[in-house]
Amino acid sequence: MTPGARIQAAIELLQAIHAGKSPADRASAAYFRTRRYIGGADRRAVLDHVYSVLRRRAALGWKLDRTRGDVKLPEIERARMIARMVLVEGWSADRVAGAFDGGQYRPATLDQTEKRIAKALEGQTLADPAAPLWVRLEFPEWCEPRLRRAFGNRLEAEMKAALDEAATDIRVNTLKTNWKAAAIALKHAEIKAEKTALSPWGLRVEGRPPLAGLEIFKNGIIEIQDEGSQLVALMVNPQPGERVVDFCAGAGGKTLALAAMMQNKGKLVATDVLKGRIERSATRIRRAGINNVERRDLSSERDPWVKRHAGNYDKVLIDAPCSGAGTWRRNPDAKWRLKPSDLEELVELQKRILDSAARLVKPGGRLVYATCSLFQEENADQVKAFLDAHPEFNLVPAPKAWKEAQETLGSSTPCPSDGEMLVLTPAQHGTDGFFVAVMEKHAAAEKAAEEKAE
Repeated sequence: MTPGARIQAAIELLQAIHAGKSPADRASAAYFRTRRYIGGADRRAVLDHVYSVLRRRAALGWKLDRTRGDVKLPEIERARMIARMVLVEGWSADRVAGAFDGGQYRPATLDQTEKRIAKALEGQTLADPAAPLWVRLEFPEWCEPRLRRAFGNRLEAEMKAALDEAATDIRVNTLKTNWKAAAIALKHAEIKAEKTALSPWGLRVEGRPPLAGLEIFKNGIIEIQDEGSQLVALMVNPQPGERVVDFCAGAGGKTLALAAMMQNKGKLVATDVLKGRIERSATRIRRAGINNVERRDLSSERDPWVKRHAGNYDKVLIDAPCSGAGTWRRNPDAKWRLKPSDLEELVELQKRILDSAARLVKPGGRLVYATCSLFQEENADQVKAFLDAHPEFNLVPAPKAWKEAQETLGSSTPCPSDGEMLVLTPAQHGTDGFFVAVMEKHAAAEKAAEEKAE
């Protein structure tokens, strides 16, 4: 593909992302699935264009607003791409015009407004000290008070880290091998990988290698999973032979990690209200060699199945649906889709899920609540409200739960968080943003549990 053809493909993909409801990674996969003639190198170049625009959307918009005057932009994705090529890649206005020449597979010729914008931006960069904080750090303006509450004086450091591209982490399937053997297999495939700092099963690979094409992936020896997500499973600390529920299992990433910790012994129920996602997890479960998982789709968080199995499980993980603010470096488009009303609805849903799923925990068992959010409303506030409403549960301090898991694994890695609840962030830990709270049901709460199940 010519440089202009790559730009045109990127503009088309940006239009598809912003016109639909699918996240950028899914929209990209669908786009390339219907254009198999686009080779690997061209695909990577197109995605570089696309994600650069998504990551710096606010700054690009700020610059465009200050150069276009009162003139309405004819096509916003074209304008953003023009601004990117000048401000990020350092292209001259003439070079932009050469790529936007209306040739085969290339973007249509620049109109007068676009020419004027390219010329006005020439020689500039994205940096602008006059821009407000939310523009410079690329987050929705309405989120600033919430982020300040979460991070205080660390806000700028955390949001800068969220602008970086997320690393590629893999989890080694201990049902089939260990991390040393997996690292050797990757080396033979000419892929560099290093042990992750916190996860006992994690490897961080260099670059963006095509992992899905490797035999060790096809054989279920490795799974692609952020280190922070792996640590959520670690905090559950399920034991072989226990009865465990992954209540919002989705596509099954944490289900696989839990099953491996259980050594395929005991019972693990993976539930979700989205039947399609539960069904898609079947392939991953088979590939991983797991045989102790029961998949179950629920009609809602209060499905009758929950009442029928009240008080029957040792561990219940709630990987709650959330804003996903902790994954913004991985899904930069998601932040601009999020609205205050969405957050309010999610908080209410999380409350209902916690209230219902808690019924499954037996006396002496544990309820683990996790999100990939940065907002206190979805995290600590949610847990405190639950504990106030459910005196039969008490909070297990994160360092204690972490130490217990380390002892199970024969490891001694220090807990990355000294608070009562585990908080992981891109700037501090190099992971996606994650929150985990471990709660234990009083052993004497059996009667209360029975009454609540009525």
